[in-house]
Amino acid sequence: MLRFLLLLGGTVWLRPYVLVFLGTYLLLATWQLGAGRALAFLGLGYLLCWSCEFCSIHCGFPFGEYLYIPGTLDRELWVAGVPLMDSLSYIFLAYASFGLALVALAPGRWDGWGFHLQDEAAFLGSRRVLILGAVLMMTLDIIIDPLALRGYRWFLGQIYGYPEPGVYFGITLSNFAGWFLVALVLLRLLQYLATRVPSSPWWDWGRRHFPSQALLGPGLYLGVLGFNLAMTFLIGEACLGWVGIFIYLPFLSWLVLKLAPPGKQ
Repeated sequence: MLRFLLLLGGTVWLRPYVLVFLGTYLLLATWQLGAGRALAFLGLGYLLCWSCEFCSIHCGFPFGEYLYIPGTLDRELWVAGVPLMDSLSYIFLAYASFGLALVALAPGRWDGWGFHLQDEAAFLGSRRVLILGAVLMMTLDIIIDPLALRGYRWFLGQIYGYPEPGVYFGITLSNFAGWFLVALVLLRLLQYLATRVPSSPWWDWGRRHFPSQALLGPGLYLGVLGFNLAMTFLIGEACLGWVGIFIYLPFLSWLVLKLAPPGKQ
């Protein structure tokens, strides 16, 4: 038990940014979906993503062949060869991508300083939201994984690598294909929890409705994106950082224009 507590403390100490993003997810998802659904997605989503990573490091599917370097095995929690925080990261990435896709596709309106989605319930289970959310989650990984591969140059540390370097800043294309596939399954699970699970005090505990609530998920997405781009520039990878900016520039420019209040368009 003492060793577990030490490893748990080490996990928090080594990965505080993951804990911040995960805590933000729990708060926002509880407000939007209810604590029961937020915790169910956390647990089921973690099992799904851990299984995919475990399968990949042993069989090469769905992310292709890669390996984890056990440099922090004695300092943070690992689960059967996979760092705990790595699989947990998929949860807030999926939720943030879902929120951004929802705001991008659902019609919305401004009421004073409050932004509201119209017919949000009709879009929660939409296939268009599912596909765009998966694309957005995969695109976020285009920024995250090249930075993580260079973890030895910042406080992440060198935690994984490839038998052969990939074509995109060392990352293989099979990795991105795997991310898209896993994102589809993960977001479909989130859609099921959001639309099919009946109301009850447990599932709905903590649920809130307030102005501009719909913008909080996209805010989390932009927070994760901003953190990774900032770290990319801080370690001196200017080319990689500018590629990331130019990847997002068209979509985010369109989104800002779409969401601008009528008087400022």
